[in-house]
Amino acid sequence: MIRIRAIICAMLLAALGFSWLVPGVAIAAPDTTVPANSTPTVLVLQVDGIISPPSSDFIVRGLQQAAQEQAALIVIELDTPGGLDSSMRSIVRSILASPVPVATFVAPGGARAASAGTFILYASHVAAMTPASNLGAATPVSIGGGDTAPASDEGAEKKSDGSTMTDKVTNDAAAYIRSLAQLRNRNADFAERTVREASSLPAQEALKAGAIDLIASDTSDLLQKIDGRTVTLGSGQSVQLETAGAAIVRIVPDWRSRVLSLLANPQVALILMMVGIYGLFFELTSPGVALPGVAGLICLLLGLYAFQMLPVNWAGVALAAAGAAMMIAEAFLPSFGILGLGGIVAFVLGGLFLTDTGIPEFDVSLPFLVGFAISCAGLIMLTGMMVSRSRRSTIVSGREQMLGTEGVVSSVVDGTVYAELRGESWRVRSKEPLSLGDRVRVVAMDGLTLQVTRAGPAPMIRH
Repeated sequence: MIRIRAIICAMLLAALGFSWLVPGVAIAAPDTTVPANSTPTVLVLQVDGIISPPSSDFIVRGLQQAAQEQAALIVIELDTPGGLDSSMRSIVRSILASPVPVATFVAPGGARAASAGTFILYASHVAAMTPASNLGAATPVSIGGGDTAPASDEGAEKKSDGSTMTDKVTNDAAAYIRSLAQLRNRNADFAERTVREASSLPAQEALKAGAIDLIASDTSDLLQKIDGRTVTLGSGQSVQLETAGAAIVRIVPDWRSRVLSLLANPQVALILMMVGIYGLFFELTSPGVALPGVAGLICLLLGLYAFQMLPVNWAGVALAAAGAAMMIAEAFLPSFGILGLGGIVAFVLGGLFLTDTGIPEFDVSLPFLVGFAISCAGLIMLTGMMVSRSRRSTIVSGREQMLGTEGVVSSVVDGTVYAELRGESWRVRSKEPLSLGDRVRVVAMDGLTLQVTRAGPAPMIRH
């Protein structure tokens, strides 16, 4: 009962924690207090890494904060190799609907706005880059996409289903980025080539091609150069930027953004799922203080939440879970290692099939999978051996061990008889009268009182 209550409490605590992870319930706090005067304020978000649900959440909440504080501009300092299409489109939609002008600045030097980053750059009201940065290579990588099928003997150009799907995704992305370029009066032809031909340009050539608006050395230089520029918001309203001398407020990721970034890692999600499964298994198979069950439940829920954020293949998740189940079964069923080996293979295959996005940051490495699977199998086998040994060991306490035990009546106090058994003093009852020194044998237990019978005459005491 105590264990069930503890698990229920853990579920409630986990549900309460997840309420803080739902997008849109909190706004990141700036690291500097916004001045309470007429000086215009510019909020700066630094996005470094892949475009994923955590980075999308961070940018969207930053845009919400800029709208609440009526900032003059929000600057996204971007350095990304690309990311997920769904996260990118969420960011683009928020930029297009933002009541505050957005400037995306590819910075610092050596940064890039590749793939999904190119879409974000094109969607912004102001597109700027630092020297020695680049943009482009926005060709979508379809999950499990196929190549174009070879022509038939008759010369007909017949395409496979995979190639058709790839064409659909590419055409959709090309039309999307072209529409963004036309909206911002930028080079739409080059924008389309970044999708169809994976074209890329460095900052200087991008400026000459009309793909971006300007080049700046840093954020302060950017604000000086765009001061007085007029941009059009999604509502159709034209706004003149007043950014010269503006107060710069940098928005730093809060604890929620950091937790989401940690969870948006397939390897972390896989570890959480396995720890959750094993924690619940240990709780159900051995008595304790409910700690394994509580920790396992929380880890399992966090793992499932992480899988919900990631572009996972649920067949891979099922394979990994089946592998864990087989490794657990190996510890208790005599399969001569077949279940254990099968569990390791299933877990490794499940991890390899877990994601297929073409983005290295979302891949699960084979050495990690093999090492983690072998470690889990070893832990399960060790636990199984310990449980099996404890079941085969001789009972040293409890009702079964006390039955048949013999002892000697040691004292009689106010009609209550006590006997010495196994070095301990027990209260005993008998249907026949007992005297001090009588030898007794235990025939039953009633709580902490032993039912005994006379085992023989009292030991003779010699003087």
